[in-house]
Amino acid sequence: MKIDHIAIAVNNVESAAKEYQQALGIDNVEFETIESEGVKIAIIPLDNGRIELMEPTNDSSPIKKFLEKRGEGLHHMALETDNIEGEVKRMQGCGIQFLGKIRSGSAGTKVTFIHPKSLCGVLAELCSHPK
Repeated sequence: MKIDHIAIAVNNVESAAKEYQQALGIDNVEFETIESEGVKIAIIPLDNGRIELMEPTNDSSPIKKFLEKRGEGLHHMALETDNIEGEVKRMQGCGIQFLGKIRSGSAGTKVTFIHPKSLCGVLAELCSHPK
């Protein structure tokens, strides 16, 4: 496994993307809306991973609830695996708890989330990109 991205909850994804672009000297940013998750994201590519900025698109979005409770900031880290189904099964065997089932994420990526109680209070996402 490797770190795929770090996700940050923001109130305004366009404004936050501009701030990150200026701070990091990045020209390329990709925007995508994921209706099933209720988020609009900006993906900022780096040499060794990505930063994903997330803005809620509706009141039932988990990101909306996160922002109301905690404000803008680090939301989760994402770990990439080639075999998400196998990793979930292996981790469950170790007692790791998941938040829901494997589902579709950004750009056809398979994703699932690990409960923060399983990783010392950190929300983590497992992701497997399409080949």
